Amino acid sequence: MVLLAAAVCTKAGKAIVSRQFVEMTRTRIEGLLAAFPKLMNTGKQHTFVETESVRYVYQPMEKLYMVLITTKNSNILEDLETLRLFSRVIPEYCRALEENEISEHCFDLIFAFDEIVALGYRENVNLAQIRTFTEMDSHEEKVFRAVRETQEREAKAEMRRKAKELQQARRDAERQGKKAPGFGGFGSSTVSGGSTTSMITETIIETDKPKVAPAPARPSGPSKALKLGAKGKEVDNFVDKLKSEGENIISSNMVKRTSEASKVHAPPINMESVHMKIEEKITLTCGRDGGLQNMELHGMIMLRISDDKFGRIRLHVENEDKKGVQLQTHPNVDKKLFTAESLIGLKNPEKSFPVNSDVGVLKWRLQTTEESFIPLTINCWPSESGNGCDVNIEYELQEDNLELNDVVITIPLPSGVGAPVIGEIDGEYRHDSRRNTLEWCLPVIDAKNKSGSLEFSIAGQPNDFFPVQVSFISKKNYCNIQVTKVTQVDGNSPVRFSTETTFLVDKYEIL
Repeated sequence: MVLLAAAVCTKAGKAIVSRQFVEMTRTRIEGLLAAFPKLMNTGKQHTFVETESVRYVYQPMEKLYMVLITTKNSNILEDLETLRLFSRVIPEYCRALEENEISEHCFDLIFAFDEIVALGYRENVNLAQIRTFTEMDSHEEKVFRAVRETQEREAKAEMRRKAKELQQARRDAERQGKKAPGFGGFGSSTVSGGSTTSMITETIIETDKPKVAPAPARPSGPSKALKLGAKGKEVDNFVDKLKSEGENIISSNMVKRTSEASKVHAPPINMESVHMKIEEKITLTCGRDGGLQNMELHGMIMLRISDDKFGRIRLHVENEDKKGVQLQTHPNVDKKLFTAESLIGLKNPEKSFPVNSDVGVLKWRLQTTEESFIPLTINCWPSESGNGCDVNIEYELQEDNLELNDVVITIPLPSGVGAPVIGEIDGEYRHDSRRNTLEWCLPVIDAKNKSGSLEFSIAGQPNDFFPVQVSFISKKNYCNIQVTKVTQVDGNSPVRFSTETTFLVDKYEIL
């Protein structure tokens, strides 16, 4: 099969979008498309028409045609299969099959066409893979942005703390009648030191003010005052211009909401002076016909001490895991003490843990292909019927000690076929017509509610309903590793502590 070009044109042969996969001039492709309507016989219904040099394989779409131009020795069956995929791609990006809508999303369509055909030959891809490739969503970029924003917040907090310390030192010196220390460098006087401190304090106070404030009355005459928001306005205008040109701009607020999604679900925790955060993330890929392709779980215990008098402590860890996790302590933690007595303490008992910072003291990893380790099994069974497909999906919780909250099972749907007809369902559902997905929502899955099913009917083929994606959050960790007690190094006296446990999904797919 050699595909020369793929185009969307009007019934008069005017090209709206055309992608050439071999070397071809604009005049040549416009001539081929202009001749296409004249070659069709209105009295007969065909899906292709031939000339001496090329073959047109086409499909009507309301007032438009989706046309593939191929060589005459190409496989007509493969051409028709490729044409169907092209026709399904267009409604993914265009809400209406009209000339203006096609022109507005022309670059999105060209990028999708390039995923289907390369150098004139069909790629082995389906609609879901094309959507994934064109989105180019980078998890690493989101993580990087979230980390950078966290570092910026910590730097601002540190700046505020330093400014308060400088201001307090100046006040103490004035109260005692001493000369106020200068903070402006060598030879700085009392005045310079005081002005520096006050400048820093004013900057911090201005930063802490809420952004939404009543707008002051503008003077009637022209003003030449410095406009502090001018640069930000230029940046916003530049971003809006990129969006109008079709660029997909991810704002920092969106990344922040994504990175802190788990914090929204978690209720506020009464944090003690010694606080531990136990977090696990799971990545799982299963086959639609059964079988675990890969399961990987990463866990970590983060220690945060807010009072320096509790800096020299030891954590008593209880490990009841029987799945064979690999444990690893921080390099500054005494490994022999942990191996012998399951205690987490520093190698040098005289040193203290860092104060007011999250420190990872223990992490673990589990990687397996054992099916019995799957926490939540999903069985999706689409079967073709006379009107399309009847889809049966069921879930079952295999780990009875887990309690999964806010479970969402997302099933992709064929585009342009309308909403599914729901038969029986445990829980609730949401139909997203723009993303062409059906979201099966379950508030809680636990030992009392460990299984459930969903049945619906819709036009399509069995491959259209994969991959199925699962997301959830849990306050119980998968690997039964807990901190049961915290004691002082000196005297072995107990210390009050708080614990926050989170079990999250990084990726959970049934392919």
